[in-house]
Amino acid sequence: MVTRRDLLTYTSFSMALAALGFTPEVFAAQRLKLGSESPFSYDALVQRAKESAAKPYHAPAQVAESALANINYDVYRKIIYNPDYALFNTGVSRFPVTFFSVNSLHRTPVKMSVVENNHTREIIQSIDYFTFPDNAHGVSPDLKGNVFSGFRILENQQLLKKHSEKDWVSFIGASYFRAVGEQGQFGLSARGIAINTVLGDTQEEFPEFTHFWFETPQEDSNQLVVYALLDGPSICGAYRFVLQRTKGVVMDVDCSLFLRQDVGRLGIAPQTSMFWFSKMAKGSASDWRPEVHDSDGLAMWTGKGEHIWRPLNNPLQVRVSAFNDNNPRGFGLLQKDRDFKSYLGSVGYERRPDLWIEPKGEWGEGAVQLVEIPTDDEIYDNIVAMWVPKQEAKAGSEHQFSYRLHWLADEPYPSTLARCGSTRLGRGGNPGAYPDPDARKFIVEYRGEVLDVLPADAKPEAVIWASRGTIEGVKVEKAPGGQGNWRAVFDLHVEGKEPVELRLFLKEGDKTLSETWMYQYLPFRSSPRPLQGI
Repeated sequence: MVTRRDLLTYTSFSMALAALGFTPEVFAAQRLKLGSESPFSYDALVQRAKESAAKPYHAPAQVAESALANINYDVYRKIIYNPDYALFNTGVSRFPVTFFSVNSLHRTPVKMSVVENNHTREIIQSIDYFTFPDNAHGVSPDLKGNVFSGFRILENQQLLKKHSEKDWVSFIGASYFRAVGEQGQFGLSARGIAINTVLGDTQEEFPEFTHFWFETPQEDSNQLVVYALLDGPSICGAYRFVLQRTKGVVMDVDCSLFLRQDVGRLGIAPQTSMFWFSKMAKGSASDWRPEVHDSDGLAMWTGKGEHIWRPLNNPLQVRVSAFNDNNPRGFGLLQKDRDFKSYLGSVGYERRPDLWIEPKGEWGEGAVQLVEIPTDDEIYDNIVAMWVPKQEAKAGSEHQFSYRLHWLADEPYPSTLARCGSTRLGRGGNPGAYPDPDARKFIVEYRGEVLDVLPADAKPEAVIWASRGTIEGVKVEKAPGGQGNWRAVFDLHVEGKEPVELRLFLKEGDKTLSETWMYQYLPFRSSPRPLQGI
């Protein structure tokens, strides 16, 4: 189980520079120091990763716990990186870069360098680049040398001076990173790689970005290019990120991966999110809010052109679902419900970004794999989605992937067919009649122009498949309320506790009307938690 407290919470400082009363004049005039110059290219970085993978792995040195004794959570959240030491804080750059300090949860220092004209210079790190609150009681004299644990990219030079916590991209913790969507809210995270995620008794591995290189941007450029070296016991890799600030955030990623050891589950373009409960999948008195989740479903666009929507579950035991494909066109974890009334909290779940992965080139055969882990709190990231190639990940093998990450409010290439909306689940049978204890009623909503223009006498048909059990009482109708929604209704009769895979789409004659709804029904949830859905 990976907690967002462990890997992500420290990326948001709650105290702005202005609130502390500092002005630029307070800080020393000295700027960020750089080391000696050496040649740099992405090709050379790839070669470096390849050569490193052929050698035994040596874990990077960590800062001693004793040196971080005074930097607890309350202190860390108030630490300010001095704007005068920000990277690209002068000149024509739109996006200044500041850095996170090491702390009790991120004890591994990360090297940082600047690239210009195919040459690089490493940043000389110092704890003196940070301003500590009064209750820090001084900094340990042992806290020397490299002290950066990650970085954040700010929106502009003005925010650097006034609101230094207003970043649009941050990298911190192993190979984790995240970005705001077009609604200006952080949410789910991405990773450079996933190694053996919930694979039987095999321990999951978390390779780390050990060194970043920042390419000096061109005048008024809306993008920033960042290179990274990833290293871990089983893998070494080179990455190139082109980070663009659009209405949301777009990231182009190229990576070359070299394996030191066999990997049972190699997760490409992994994303990590949180799904605790929805209105219809809520434990008794577990929380006062109607829903708590960063994402409510997995969307996929297959190589054959089918659009699929799979609502998420919070299962009672770890579940891994594989959706086989060949040359996928895209996939991602989405937050479809954008209504504040669905959440009612103050943390902006209705504004959490979608993250869509768009493969570049042909990825071949494999599967989009969805991992759902039980959780009883919103602090845990319990959902993982990733591409797992069919090709075995053997020691000595090489893998190259290119893809684009879209951090938006909706998937960038939505289906022209009717799209899935809410999923409801309740007791089977007819309203007012005695319920059938072995049946569950499903209501799946659809909405789209293709349904709006149907003639008055049209009779859409629901095409339903279940891996086991019996389907009865199927009907398709316009939902009441005048919202333009249609809904498919059916009962599933099933015995036993094994999961049931369901598949549904709408058609009229030979014409497909909707994207495909897929769901994993968990019968053992029928008691003591009788209702579930999204």
